[in-house]
Amino acid sequence: MKKATGLILGTLAAAILSSTALAQTTINVSSWGGPNHGINTIVWPTWKAWIEEATEGRVTLQVTEDLGPPAAQMALVADGVADASWIFHGHMPGRFELTKLPEFPTFEDFSSEVASSAYWETFEAHLAQGNEHRGLEVMAVGVHGPGQIYTADKVETFDELEGKRLRTGGGVMSDLADAMGVTGVALPPTGVYEAASQGVIDGAMLTLEGLRSFRVAEVLPNTLQVDGGFYRGSFAIIMSPMVWDRVSAEDREAIEAVSGESLSRLFGYMMDVSDQRGVEFAKELGNTFTEASEEDIAMLQEVSDDLIDQWADKVSNGDLDAREALAFFRDRLAEAADADSIESRVVQE
Repeated sequence: MKKATGLILGTLAAAILSSTALAQTTINVSSWGGPNHGINTIVWPTWKAWIEEATEGRVTLQVTEDLGPPAAQMALVADGVADASWIFHGHMPGRFELTKLPEFPTFEDFSSEVASSAYWETFEAHLAQGNEHRGLEVMAVGVHGPGQIYTADKVETFDELEGKRLRTGGGVMSDLADAMGVTGVALPPTGVYEAASQGVIDGAMLTLEGLRSFRVAEVLPNTLQVDGGFYRGSFAIIMSPMVWDRVSAEDREAIEAVSGESLSRLFGYMMDVSDQRGVEFAKELGNTFTEASEEDIAMLQEVSDDLIDQWADKVSNGDLDAREALAFFRDRLAEAADADSIESRVVQE
C-alpha cells in the first residue's frame, strides 16, 4: 500500500513538473560576436534574469550562437529560425536610413549607456513612425562606443589615410570613408582579424571593444582617434511578432517593463565595459593611440555637417522631421546623463 501511494505521489509530482515546464515560454535568441563578447556575457544573462523575475519564471531566454553571420540575423528572426536577435543596422543598407541618426560624430565624449538611453527615447518619439523595422518587434535600440580608425602602419593625419583600404561596416562610417578618400572594404567585425593578418586591408573603422573582442589590437596596432569617435554604430534587439503573440498579455507587459529604455541602457553599458577592456588589452600589447589634429577635426566637422544635411533631406517625410529628431536626441544626451547607471542591476559574469 505504501509503495502504491509513493508511486502515485511520485507520478503526480512528475506530472506537475512536466506541466510547469510545458507552460514556460522559451524565447530562442540567436547571437553573434563570439562567446566572450559582452552581448553574450552581460546583456543576454541580465535580460534573461530580468524577464524570469518579471514573469515569475513563466518566460525565459535560451541563447544559441553561430546560427548565421551578423548580416543574416534579421532574416533568421523573420524566417522563424530564431525568436530574437541583435542587429547592426548598417549591415542592411537601403532598409535602414533613419537609424543613422545617432551615428554622426558629436566631437564630445559621452558613455554608450547615456547615448543608448537617449536613442531609445528618440526612437519612440520620432523614428518608430518611419516603420523601418516593419514585421519585427523592437525590444531595444543602442549604440556602440566611439568608432575609431586602426591601422597596420602608424597614421597621424587624415591625408595619410587617402587610398588606404579600411574595413567599413555600413551606415555613417561608410559615408565618412567615402568623403575622406578612403577605400572602404565591407566586412563584418568578425572578419577583420583574418583580413588584416593577410594584408587584404590596411586598417579598419571599428569600436574600441573590437581591439579585444575581435583581436584587432593584435594585427592593427595603431589607433587614430577623435573625441566622441569618428562615428557610432546603431543596433536593435528584435523579436518575432509570432513569438510575441504567444506570450500572454500579462507577461508581455512585464517584459516590456524590463526592455525598452532599461534594455537599451544595458546594451550601452555593455559597450562601455567592453570598450574599457579593449583599450586595456591594446595598451598591454604596446599599441599606439594618436589624437587627430585640430585641422583634421575641423575638416571632419565640415564633412559631418554635409552628411547630416544630405541625410536629413533624404529621410524627412510628412510629420517626420529628421533635423528635429536629431536635435531631440542631442538634447536628451545631456538629460540621460543625469539618470542612475544600470550597473547595479547587471548580472555579474
